[in-house]
Amino acid sequence: MLTYALTDPAILDLGAGVAERHPGAVRLDRAQTVRPHVVADLDRGGLPFRNDAFQTVAAYDVVEHVADLVALVSEVHRVLRPGGVFLVTTPHFSCANAFTDPTHRRALGLRSFDYFASDHALAYYSRARFHVRVAHLFFHAGLAGRLVHRVARRWPDVYEHRLAGIFPAWFLYFELVAAK
Repeated sequence: MLTYALTDPAILDLGAGVAERHPGAVRLDRAQTVRPHVVADLDRGGLPFRNDAFQTVAAYDVVEHVADLVALVSEVHRVLRPGGVFLVTTPHFSCANAFTDPTHRRALGLRSFDYFASDHALAYYSRARFHVRVAHLFFHAGLAGRLVHRVARRWPDVYEHRLAGIFPAWFLYFELVAAK
Protein backbone atom coordinates (compact mmCIF):
# COMPACT_ATOMS: atom_id res chain seq x y z
CA MET A 1 0.00 0.00 0.00
CA LEU A 2 1.19 3.50 -0.77
CA THR A 3 1.80 5.81 2.12
CA TYR A 4 1.58 9.56 1.95
CA ALA A 5 3.86 11.40 4.38
CA LEU A 6 1.76 13.62 6.62
CA THR A 7 2.71 15.58 9.68
CA ASP A 8 -0.64 15.96 11.45
CA PRO A 9 -3.50 16.83 9.11
CA ALA A 10 -6.92 17.23 10.59
CA ILE A 11 -9.14 16.58 7.58
CA LEU A 12 -9.19 14.27 4.58
CA ASP A 13 -11.58 15.20 1.74
CA LEU A 14 -12.41 12.12 -0.36
CA GLY A 15 -13.43 12.72 -3.96
CA ALA A 16 -12.51 16.33 -3.47
CA GLY A 17 -13.03 17.50 -7.03
CA VAL A 18 -12.27 21.17 -7.61
CA ALA A 19 -14.11 22.52 -4.55
CA GLU A 20 -12.12 23.45 -1.47
CA ARG A 21 -14.75 22.67 1.15
CA HIS A 22 -12.29 22.35 4.03
CA PRO A 23 -9.35 24.77 3.70
CA GLY A 24 -6.12 23.03 4.60
CA ALA A 25 -7.59 19.54 4.16
CA VAL A 26 -5.75 16.78 2.37
CA ARG A 27 -7.67 16.46 -0.90
CA LEU A 28 -7.90 12.98 -2.47
CA ASP A 29 -9.39 12.31 -5.89
CA ARG A 30 -8.85 9.81 -8.68
CA ALA A 31 -8.84 12.56 -11.33
CA GLN A 32 -5.40 14.15 -11.63
CA THR A 33 -6.96 17.03 -13.56
CA VAL A 34 -8.58 18.44 -10.38
CA ARG A 35 -5.09 18.71 -8.82
CA PRO A 36 -5.67 16.83 -5.57
CA HIS A 37 -2.87 16.34 -3.04
CA VAL A 38 -3.26 12.57 -3.43
CA VAL A 39 -4.37 10.73 -6.56
CA ALA A 40 -6.07 7.47 -5.60
CA ASP A 41 -9.01 5.40 -6.80
CA LEU A 42 -11.34 4.46 -3.92
CA ASP A 43 -12.24 1.27 -5.79
CA ARG A 44 -8.65 0.06 -6.01
CA GLY A 45 -7.08 -0.82 -2.69
CA GLY A 46 -7.23 0.97 0.61
CA LEU A 47 -6.62 4.56 1.55
CA PRO A 48 -2.88 5.40 1.32
CA PHE A 49 -2.62 6.76 4.87
CA ARG A 50 -1.50 5.43 8.24
CA ASN A 51 -3.91 4.30 10.91
CA ASP A 52 -5.52 7.06 13.02
CA ALA A 53 -4.20 9.79 10.68
CA PHE A 54 -7.25 12.08 10.59
CA GLN A 55 -9.74 13.70 12.93
CA THR A 56 -12.28 14.17 10.12
CA VAL A 57 -12.90 12.41 6.82
CA ALA A 58 -15.37 14.09 4.45
CA ALA A 59 -17.10 12.30 1.57
CA TYR A 60 -19.51 14.69 -0.12
CA ASP A 61 -21.40 13.00 -2.95
CA VAL A 62 -18.88 10.16 -3.07
CA VAL A 63 -20.24 7.01 -1.38
CA GLU A 64 -22.89 6.43 -4.07
CA HIS A 65 -20.07 6.04 -6.63
CA VAL A 66 -17.87 3.39 -4.95
CA ALA A 67 -18.07 -0.31 -5.80
CA ASP A 68 -17.69 -1.57 -2.23
CA LEU A 69 -19.18 0.77 0.37
CA VAL A 70 -18.42 -1.59 3.27
CA ALA A 71 -14.72 -1.66 2.32
CA LEU A 72 -14.62 2.14 2.05
CA VAL A 73 -16.29 2.62 5.45
CA SER A 74 -13.81 0.14 6.96
CA GLU A 75 -10.89 2.07 5.48
CA VAL A 76 -12.28 5.40 6.70
CA HIS A 77 -12.63 3.88 10.18
CA ARG A 78 -8.98 2.73 10.03
CA VAL A 79 -7.62 6.18 9.14
CA LEU A 80 -9.84 8.07 11.63
CA ARG A 81 -8.59 8.78 15.11
CA PRO A 82 -10.70 7.47 18.01
CA GLY A 83 -13.73 9.76 18.18
CA GLY A 84 -13.00 11.10 14.70
CA VAL A 85 -15.92 12.04 12.46
CA PHE A 86 -16.90 10.74 9.02
CA LEU A 87 -19.00 13.37 7.20
CA VAL A 88 -21.16 12.04 4.36
CA THR A 89 -23.64 13.50 1.90
CA THR A 90 -25.40 11.34 -0.67
CA PRO A 91 -28.65 11.49 -2.64
CA HIS A 92 -31.61 9.93 -0.81
CA PHE A 93 -33.02 6.84 -2.49
CA SER A 94 -36.19 8.76 -3.39
CA CYS A 95 -34.29 11.49 -5.24
CA ALA A 96 -34.37 11.28 -9.04
CA ASN A 97 -30.64 12.13 -9.07
CA ALA A 98 -29.89 8.92 -7.18
CA PHE A 99 -30.71 7.02 -10.38
CA THR A 100 -30.17 9.66 -13.10
CA ASP A 101 -26.37 9.82 -12.78
CA PRO A 102 -24.99 6.77 -14.63
CA THR A 103 -21.97 6.65 -12.31
CA HIS A 104 -24.10 6.07 -9.21
CA ARG A 105 -23.92 2.47 -8.00
CA ARG A 106 -26.34 2.66 -5.05
CA ALA A 107 -28.95 4.75 -3.36
CA LEU A 108 -29.03 5.02 0.43
CA GLY A 109 -31.54 5.77 3.15
CA LEU A 110 -31.50 7.20 6.66
CA ARG A 111 -30.61 3.84 8.24
CA SER A 112 -27.90 2.76 5.79
CA PHE A 113 -25.02 3.49 8.20
CA ASP A 114 -26.78 1.89 11.19
CA TYR A 115 -25.17 -1.39 10.05
CA PHE A 116 -21.87 -0.09 11.41
CA ALA A 117 -23.25 0.47 14.94
CA SER A 118 -22.26 -2.18 17.48
CA ASP A 119 -25.86 -2.69 18.61
CA HIS A 120 -27.26 -3.34 15.11
CA ALA A 121 -28.51 -6.89 14.46
CA LEU A 122 -26.58 -7.05 11.17
CA ALA A 123 -23.35 -5.44 12.38
CA TYR A 124 -21.29 -8.39 11.16
CA TYR A 125 -20.58 -6.94 7.68
CA SER A 126 -17.57 -5.06 9.01
CA ARG A 127 -15.53 -4.68 12.18
CA ALA A 128 -15.65 -0.90 11.74
CA ARG A 129 -17.89 0.66 14.36
CA PHE A 130 -19.47 4.09 14.28
CA HIS A 131 -21.99 5.97 16.35
CA VAL A 132 -24.48 7.78 14.11
CA ARG A 133 -24.43 11.28 15.62
CA VAL A 134 -26.46 12.91 12.84
CA ALA A 135 -28.65 11.45 10.08
CA HIS A 136 -30.69 14.16 8.37
CA LEU A 137 -32.88 14.31 5.31
CA PHE A 138 -32.95 17.43 3.17
CA PHE A 139 -35.71 18.49 0.81
CA HIS A 140 -35.99 21.02 -1.98
CA ALA A 141 -37.14 24.50 -0.96
CA GLY A 142 -40.78 25.47 -0.96
CA LEU A 143 -43.86 24.93 1.14
CA ALA A 144 -44.25 21.24 0.30
CA GLY A 145 -40.58 20.58 1.10
CA ARG A 146 -40.88 22.33 4.47
CA LEU A 147 -44.03 20.41 5.41
CA VAL A 148 -42.67 17.01 4.40
CA HIS A 149 -39.40 17.85 6.16
CA ARG A 150 -41.28 18.30 9.44
CA VAL A 151 -43.02 14.96 9.05
CA ALA A 152 -39.81 13.19 8.04
CA ARG A 153 -37.85 14.60 11.00
CA ARG A 154 -40.53 13.53 13.46
CA TRP A 155 -41.33 10.14 11.92
CA PRO A 156 -38.37 9.14 9.73
CA ASP A 157 -39.37 5.50 9.33
CA VAL A 158 -42.92 6.42 8.36
CA TYR A 159 -41.52 8.87 5.81
CA GLU A 160 -39.13 6.36 4.23
CA HIS A 161 -41.57 3.43 4.22
CA ARG A 162 -44.76 5.25 3.23
CA LEU A 163 -44.16 8.76 1.92
CA ALA A 164 -40.79 8.85 0.12
CA GLY A 165 -42.30 7.64 -3.15
CA ILE A 166 -44.85 10.47 -3.10
CA PHE A 167 -42.72 13.26 -1.60
CA PRO A 168 -39.10 12.56 -2.54
CA ALA A 169 -36.22 13.86 -0.47
CA TRP A 170 -33.17 15.52 -2.01
CA PHE A 171 -30.15 14.25 -0.09
CA LEU A 172 -28.89 12.79 3.18
CA TYR A 173 -26.28 14.19 5.57
CA PHE A 174 -24.50 11.99 8.12
CA GLU A 175 -22.00 12.55 10.91
CA LEU A 176 -20.56 9.20 11.99
CA VAL A 177 -18.27 9.08 15.03
CA ALA A 178 -15.57 6.39 14.98
CA ALA A 179 -15.84 4.01 17.95
CA LYS A 180 -12.39 2.59 18.70
